[in-house]
Amino acid sequence: MRLTQEIDYAFRTVSYLMKYPEEVIGASVIAEEMHVPLRFLLKILRKLNQAKITKSRRGARGGYLLYDPERPVTYFEVVEAIQGPIVINRCLHDGATCVNNYGDKHCPVHYNLEEVQEKICKALQDEVFYPNPS
Repeated sequence: MRLTQEIDYAFRTVSYLMKYPEEVIGASVIAEEMHVPLRFLLKILRKLNQAKITKSRRGARGGYLLYDPERPVTYFEVVEAIQGPIVINRCLHDGATCVNNYGDKHCPVHYNLEEVQEKICKALQDEVFYPNPS
């Protein structure tokens, strides 16, 4: 299992914006500084905007900035903004049932993976991007 390139770029983008918490920064500047392809960055920023992690300003002095410059953002929030809920196996998706649970038999793999998923989510919730003006 590994994080996608899109999530890596999103982490770097949020980290960059945290250095300038109240500044409006153009997408081309972010792309150049973070070595992210501009078109891909715009797609990422759209998702971060929808999740209210970032927001955009239009116009000649337009660009992107943190939605709330006072609020720390967790890695978990960024991952969910980019890819949706974290699910390491299809039987752990909301409302899904494990095909190996039937009658009084319970799938040991399901419950172990459920624990692993909870630990991954907890670890991502514990890691935080803090606004850090330079």
